[in-house]
Amino acid sequence: MQHDQLQGERRDAAGEGPVTTGRPRPRRLRRLLIGGGLAFVLTAGGGAAAYKFGLFSDIGDPVSFEKTKKPAAASAEAVPSGVAMPTGPKASFIRTSRLPDGTQIAKTTLKGPKSGFTGDVWVWVPKEYDDPRYAKSAFPVLISLPGGRGYPKNYWGTGPGLGLQQAVADGVKAGKSLPFILVMPVINADTKNHFDGSDIPGQPKMGTWMADDVPDFTRANFRTFTSRDGWGFMGSSSGGFGAFKHVLKHPDRFKAVIASGIDIVPDSPLWKGNRQAMDENNPEKLAARLIAAGGPDVYVNFQIGTAESGRDKAEKFMKEYGRGPVHTRLQVIQDGEHNGKSYVRGMREGSLEWISKVMSAPTPDPGVR
Repeated sequence: MQHDQLQGERRDAAGEGPVTTGRPRPRRLRRLLIGGGLAFVLTAGGGAAAYKFGLFSDIGDPVSFEKTKKPAAASAEAVPSGVAMPTGPKASFIRTSRLPDGTQIAKTTLKGPKSGFTGDVWVWVPKEYDDPRYAKSAFPVLISLPGGRGYPKNYWGTGPGLGLQQAVADGVKAGKSLPFILVMPVINADTKNHFDGSDIPGQPKMGTWMADDVPDFTRANFRTFTSRDGWGFMGSSSGGFGAFKHVLKHPDRFKAVIASGIDIVPDSPLWKGNRQAMDENNPEKLAARLIAAGGPDVYVNFQIGTAESGRDKAEKFMKEYGRGPVHTRLQVIQDGEHNGKSYVRGMREGSLEWISKVMSAPTPDPGVR
């Protein structure tokens, strides 16, 4: 997996707009330019068009995701069962992208208290999160992991042109997807090594970073479910391996995963033959342990394109371990390649709907209109 640079990663800026160099325009001049063009944009395409062109706010500006008014009664009794309101401390986010529907992707730097690792995390929340009807509702979380280097960026966060956020938004409109919060952390500690999403002895604790620090950060900043039914992973290539492994290793915390174009067993050279440590992070070993224990149930959706290799490995795992509490499914992507855009297409074609059926949905307040 160390050489699994996705075709999409070299284009992970797709959808971010043109790269500029030189001195930025002064803010006063920028405001004048915006004012001059705003009427044209609003006439041509309405508010959505203005959001698309980023005229209402600047990329790089501070942003907050909590826009809904807090419930009038802040007592514990006002919070529905199974819902965890943000616990804090509140992270500082800066906007990195804005989608045509006005939703935004923002980035923060997280110092992992448990792993000791510091890295960037990107977040996107659906429009429904700001709807007053859902002000007291939890939202399901999909921790989204990239392939390739996976550091210092996560291309699911820096490349909205790959379409992940739009796929979720479109799926919600079509009634085929839950309105997931997408949390997109880096998965490696540097650009030279891959860490199998694990705590490799003597190396940065990337397993703890993804399975502990990132969820804790999410609970600190967003309305989430207290149950594992509101927590899942998705990932591609090396990120898909990590996502797959985390669900099998921590079935008490995470319920489901969409794992695309992945290897089935750990293969980082950093293990240096430490078989015991590798086995503790080997999905085959973890699945066998889960089957022997009789649960809890987990749901694994593999995605494989017909123009890439690896289908035989996924099918072998499904045949040997897809039983008892390990529920498996294969989404075959016709003409799909080993890249993010192909995997998003697979999600649109079935995987998002599948994972949405096994995870918890937000609940609107019937008293709010």
